[in-house]
Amino acid sequence: MIALVETHDPVRLNFLKTILEEAEFHPFIFGGVAPYPGAASSRLMVPQSEFELAKRLIEEIEGAATI
Repeated sequence: MIALVETHDPVRLNFLKTILEEAEFHPFIFGGVAPYPGAASSRLMVPQSEFELAKRLIEEIEGAATI
């Protein structure tokens, strides 16, 4: 597994995980337990073989969201 995104934003992390799952990737959220949401950073992980395609998909999704 390789880290695709690291963030303190649990909403963004879960949104990206859902997008990847719908595209038939195999994402996994890795992170510590925090006393409240967003207190600790978490990572969105994917198998190394999926990294490049997953990265491109996320860049397209996040790029489209800023327009």
